[in-house]
Amino acid sequence: MTTVTSGISFMRMMIAAAIALATASPVWADLVKVDDQGQFVQLINGKTLTRPLIKIKVSPDGEIAGRGSLWDIEGSWSWQDGYFCRDLFWGGDELGYNCQEVQASADGRIKFTSDRGAGDSAMFSLR
Repeated sequence: MTTVTSGISFMRMMIAAAIALATASPVWADLVKVDDQGQFVQLINGKTLTRPLIKIKVSPDGEIAGRGSLWDIEGSWSWQDGYFCRDLFWGGDELGYNCQEVQASADGRIKFTSDRGAGDSAMFSLR
C-alpha cells in the first residue's frame, strides 16, 4: 500500500505543478521596447504582421506592403531616434507620417504605439 499511496501523492504533486505552470504568467511573453533599427529588422525580416483582416509585410529596405480588409496597404518606413517612422497609404487614402514606439515579445507579438508611444496602439502577431 505504501507504493500505491506514494504513487498517488506523486501524481497529485505532478498535477499541481502542471496547473501552476499553466496558470503562471510567463515573463518571456512581456512586451519589451525595441530601441534600435537592427533589432527591429531582425524581428520583422521574413515575417508578416497579422491581425484580423490585416496582413502587412515590413521589409528591411524600408517598404511596407499588404492588405487591410479589402484595401491595399503601401508605404515606406525609416528608423529615427529609437522610433519606427512610417508614411502609409491604405486603400489610396493617406494616413500620413507618424513615428511609433515599437514593443515586442518573445512569443511573437509586436505592438506599435503612435505619436512616439503617446497615442493609439495596434498589436500584431509575427508569422
